[in-house]
This record gives sequence, structure tokens and C-alpha cells, in this order.
Amino acid sequence: MRRKLIAAVGAAALVAGATACGTEGGSAGDGGKQTLTVWVMDGSAPEAWSKELNKAFEAEHEGVEVEMKVQQWNGVQERITTALSEDSPPDVLELGNTQTAGYAVTGGLADLTSAKGELGYDTWNKGMLSSAELDGKLFAAPWYAANRAVIYDKSVFEEAGVTPPETREEWIDGLEKIGEKTDKQPLYLPGQSWYVFAGLLWDEGGNLAAERGDGWEGALSSPEAAAAMEFYEKLQTYSTAPKDADEATPQQSTDVVPKGDVASWIGLGWEAGGAVAAIEEAGGEADFGYFPIPGKTAEQPGHVFFGGSNLAVSERSPRKELAQEWLKAATSTEWMKKYAEATEGGLLPNSPAAQVEPAEGSFAEAMVASAEVGRITPVTPGWANVETDPNPIKTYMTKVLEGTDPAKAGKDADEVITERING
Repeated sequence: MRRKLIAAVGAAALVAGATACGTEGGSAGDGGKQTLTVWVMDGSAPEAWSKELNKAFEAEHEGVEVEMKVQQWNGVQERITTALSEDSPPDVLELGNTQTAGYAVTGGLADLTSAKGELGYDTWNKGMLSSAELDGKLFAAPWYAANRAVIYDKSVFEEAGVTPPETREEWIDGLEKIGEKTDKQPLYLPGQSWYVFAGLLWDEGGNLAAERGDGWEGALSSPEAAAAMEFYEKLQTYSTAPKDADEATPQQSTDVVPKGDVASWIGLGWEAGGAVAAIEEAGGEADFGYFPIPGKTAEQPGHVFFGGSNLAVSERSPRKELAQEWLKAATSTEWMKKYAEATEGGLLPNSPAAQVEPAEGSFAEAMVASAEVGRITPVTPGWANVETDPNPIKTYMTKVLEGTDPAKAGKDADEVITERING
């Protein structure tokens, strides 16, 4: 997902694997130099930004060379687990924000709590920060995030006399008009787009799971979840999308939207870029507009899920202090602003102070508007088990959309979530 997002916002070529200066994670054998090994994921670190950062770091740390190694997302959890148990792990590594707690609980990550002030803890986006902490301790620094927005066909909205809404009520009114005045599907929304549902649930003050004593419990049998599903169900009435599939089945950006009968849909920046490319490849022309998922009032947009990454230091790194210095530089306001510029505003940096002004009318502009109300899934090592197929949140959504009482469907889902999250 992140690889495609970077491509969509026009970032340059990705970081290339550096020529080895010795064994991985070890010291270089030439001139007594130290090699600081940094693992980044495919698509996360624009080449120009990485080169400039590492050159500056090396200039300030005589005898140090930074070796960045690009990792593929496919199978990365197994590779990281293995690497963190070895004597020569990467000194710094990128972790998905929903993965960090799992690695922290195993003891594989260095405790950075004492360095909060030095790292700029108080400047970080609070929605991103939660994924870097566990049990009151800091195990990583937030790096970047991205969230969903509504993508719409400007010509269809103009035909229906609809302008981008700022509230849920205005949103529904606009969808009604599109359905009445055009032959387009007002909103493509599959029944199992659970990240969208999560945002609606947070709007209601609920959550996917709640901490209870020494463990966690599923929270989908709550009145808040029922209210969120009620609104989701309303939105889904304007869609012909299947009730038992998510946005990737079929892939909404390349398999559905390019066919031309969709007035609006909810997606990420890379999906918008993918839809534009598919339409143009077929000989058409895309003219999309973007707006934040509307909230209950115009004062605040709807909550959104933050997908993103953190940077952590390996507990077994023999260069932890040096690694922490690199992490401090990479996630500082100065370098995060340069990072935001390198990704053309297509990714949210870890600090609001580092956010660049996105282009007017761009996806990034709509995404940034929701940044202050971004959240992530419950921060606990067991959360990854919840998302394992069959995902109980998806099952819950489909049941409700097909007529099951939300409380009953929620109770069934909670049993599965509770068992998995505490596993």
C-alpha cells in the first residue's frame, strides 16, 4: 500500500540498496569506520531525502557510514522477527504502526522513554504517537501516516448541482441529488470497508475494543457501534457494491471506478492515483475532486484511520546511542519538513509543524484536513490476531447489512475479538 501511495504522489525513485561496507550491522573493515544499518520499507524513503539526510549525519559523525537497506512489505514481519533475535540486527528499522506493539512486547525494541524530550515527543501528532507507546513506555518515533478521503467526479457533482459537503447531513443530501439527477452510482462503498467504519465508530465515541483489567474485550455490541453501523448502512444504500467484500475485492480504484459509473468513493492517495492512471490508459480523462469524510458538524471532519510507519532502534544493536542519534535526526521537524516536501505533501509527517502546504484541490489537501482527528486501532500486541481472516469486524458489518440485529452481530464479533486480542 505504501509503495503505491508514494508512486501516486510523485515521489522520485526509491532508496537503492547501498553497497555493503562490511557484514550487515557490523563495522566496516576499511579505516575503522562504523556502519549504521537502517532498514526502510519499499516506498517509504525518497532517494533525494535519504541521501541528503545521511550525508549530513555522516558529516556530523566522523567515521560513520549509513547503510540503508530496502525491505519488501511481503513477508517483512517474519524477517524483522528473525533479525531482532540475532546478534547483528539492523540498528534502526521501520515498522508498520499497527506492528510496533507486537515487537515491543517481545523485548526486541530499545526503550526510548528517557529520550522523549530529546526526540521531540511533545511536538508529535498525538494520533500517530499512540502507536509508538506501550504500557507507558516509548519504543519508537512516529514517522509518517496517510488517511482516506472522499474522491469524487467533478462533472457528476456539477451535473447534480452538488458541492463538497462539510457535514453528514449535507453528504446525504448530496448523494440523494446525485441519485435523482444523474445515472451514476452516488457512492461506491463495499460492505466490509472496516477502516471507514472505524472512523464512524470513533465519531460516535466508541472503539473496536476496550481495555478491561489485565486484558481487552471486543466493543462492537455497544450502542456506539450500532449508531456507526446505522450511518454506514445509510451510506451503503447509495452503492451497488457487494455487502460481503472489501474495497480490494474487486479493487475499487482500478477495477470499478474506471468503468465510469461511480460519482464518488472513499480511498487513499495511491488509489486515487491508480484510478487516474487506469482511466487515462483506457483513453479517458479523469477529473477528480477531494474532500474530507464529513463529520457530524462542520467544526470537525470525520475521524479517520491512520495507516503509517514508525522508526525504532533494535534493543540488541551494538550502536544504540548512534542509532538513536540517527532516529532523532530523521524524525526531527527539520528533516520531516523536507520529507513532506519530498513526498509532495502526499504523506503526513509526524509533526504538524513539519506539514507543507498541499496544493489547492489536491488529495493531500483533503487528507491533511483530517490529520488532527486521525487514530489507529487499539495499541496492543494481540491486535494483529484480530485482523486475521476471517476478520470479525468485516463479518459483523456484513451481518448487520444483511439484516442481523447490530447488538446480536456485535456480541458474536466481540467473542472472537476478545479471544484473539488476548492471544
